[in-house]
This record gives sequence, structure tokens and C-alpha cells, in this order.
Amino acid sequence: MEVRLLLSNFYKNKKILITGVTGFKGSWLASWLSILGAKVYGIGYQPNQNKKLFYDLRLTKKINFSFVDVRDYKKLNQKIKRIKPSIIFHLAAQPLIYESYKKPYLTFDININGTLNIMEIIRKSKFIKSAIIVTSDKCYESNNSTKGFKEGDRLGGIDPYSASKASAELITRAYNKSFFGNRKNKCGVSTGRAGNVIGGGDWSKNRLIPDTIISLKNKKKIIIRNPNFNRPWQHVLEPLKGYLILALRQYNNPKKFSSAWNFGTKPNNVTSVKKIAEYIIKFWGSGNLKVKKNKIYEQTNLQLNIKKSQKKLKWSPTYNIKESVKLTTDWYKEVLIFKKSSEKVTYNQIIKYMYDSKIN
Repeated sequence: MEVRLLLSNFYKNKKILITGVTGFKGSWLASWLSILGAKVYGIGYQPNQNKKLFYDLRLTKKINFSFVDVRDYKKLNQKIKRIKPSIIFHLAAQPLIYESYKKPYLTFDININGTLNIMEIIRKSKFIKSAIIVTSDKCYESNNSTKGFKEGDRLGGIDPYSASKASAELITRAYNKSFFGNRKNKCGVSTGRAGNVIGGGDWSKNRLIPDTIISLKNKKKIIIRNPNFNRPWQHVLEPLKGYLILALRQYNNPKKFSSAWNFGTKPNNVTSVKKIAEYIIKFWGSGNLKVKKNKIYEQTNLQLNIKKSQKKLKWSPTYNIKESVKLTTDWYKEVLIFKKSSEKVTYNQIIKYMYDSKIN
């Protein structure tokens, strides 16, 4: 069955709330849900420096949008009560490891208290039927394994960002076990742990793809940190497909599907930082690399075991790493070089992806 049919049949006219909608993943998710015919509501944080994509996609014309700080429980609760969404995708976060070293308190404040507020609001609401709390593959404590983290592995992380995401996982699990799935509240709640996500329209600083693209556009040498570090790179549509399928499944069967889920690459697609940069140069048609020593700690190997999602959700990656990098590079080339609209390029890539994706 095509993913297009499964998702269209379910999400059409569903009332959906996305927190962090002005971010990179939030913008792609809002665009996809709009295409599916959902009634999309989004909240974002005013200081967000990566909201260019959100406005380039003209999402203020397609969704109901307002600025709300997820740390403000009172305003967040009032907004959600007015909207009465049946599904929530909680993406609001401080999403950068590099930034978490400069602003550790802010990182913990947003990533922990934002999640806590969402969970408490869900606990007190009867209209929310399904919620996806988006965390990260970095919520796991490093064990230097090359087999890939499983959902039951130990949580941890010694940098502020990773620790904050592990904390969000623990908060979600505690609420899930304590309050959901009973007679009073049958809402399905899960966490989604994704790898390093790439795709068109990411303009965050100190991220490999946008830094590489900006260097290429300005005809400057590409500076990379930790060239031999491996990451489960995946196109942004891959984990979003996982979130959408998961929200659907637990909406219909919260007891069976409410838990933690990995959305990563197939084992043979975990790729080094250097290899990704080389792919981009190849697809762009020019460019040179330079390695700069990194003084900030990051895990050497990050791999996710995705067998649970493949078996129980029937989710699986559609594109391999090379295809994902090409799709990403093509997005930037079409927008920056050929001056096509971000909205049109994004729409075309989502439609193509839905036709390319199948579910067993």
C-alpha cells in the first residue's frame, strides 16, 4: 500500500497541533500535513533564528499560526484548550549541541520544561488522542557500539543537549506509565528518536549541510569538524513519515503503540561526515574540503537499531544515504541557483516521496 493513501485517508480534516512549527522539521511536517488535507495549527517561538523556511513556504497562509513559548504553561494550556487538537506533534526545542554548550540553562529549560508542560496538558485533556514527543538519537548514553542503539538501551548523554533529551524521554515515560492508557485518559503518547536529519531549507549555523551549502554558494572552502565521525544521516521526510504513521497507529490503538521508537537508517547507510561532504560536492559540481579540529565533545558513533519500527509500524526508510544527499543538494541548487520557489520545490519533493514510499 502506498503511504500516500494510508496517510491521506487518516489525516484529512484531522485537527493537528505542531509545536516548534517554525523550525526546520516543523516546517516540513506542516507542509506535508497541509498537503494531506489536515487542519493544521502551529505554535512557534519568536527568537527562532531558523524560521526562514517557514515563511518561504508561505505556511502562514496554509495553517493557523501563533507565537507561544512552550515554557509558558498558562498561555500554552489556553491555546491548546481553544484549538482542541486530536493529535499533537511536539517538536519545540533548542535543537543544537553546539548551542547547548553556549546556553546550557536555556537548552535544559526549553527541552525539559516544554515537554513537561505538554505532558501535563495532555494529562488534563480529554480531546487529545495521540501525541508524538520528538527527541533525538543523542538521548542514549554512549556505549561505543557499532550495532546500533535499541529503544531499551540506557539513556544518558554528557553534553547539555543530549542530557536534556534524555530527560524529556524520562518525563514522557513517567507520564505514560502513570497516567495514560487507563479509563480516564486513553491518549496514546510516544517518543520518536531520529538520527541526523538533512533536507532543503535548513539554515542553522554549525550544521554540516547548511554550512557546506553556504560555503559552496559563496565559493569558499568547506570547513568540517570530525571528518571520520559516523552518523545515521537521513532525509527529513523519513522520520516525519515515522511520526505520521506512529501517531495514526496509536490513535487507533494507544495501549499497543505507546512507547519509544527509533527512526534511523538501514545499517549499511551510516556514513561519515567527510563522505557526506564529498557527496554534496559531487552533486553540486564543485568545491573543496578543509578539516578543522573540534574542541567540543560529540559522540564518535551514533547508530540506531530500527527493527522495532520496521516490524511493528511497517515503517522503513525509502531512500538510501546517497539518494537523500542528492535530494537535499538538489533542493538548494533549485532554490539558490535556479531561483525556483522553496514552496514549489518542497511540494514536489513531498509528493514524489509519498509515491515512492510503500508500507507493508
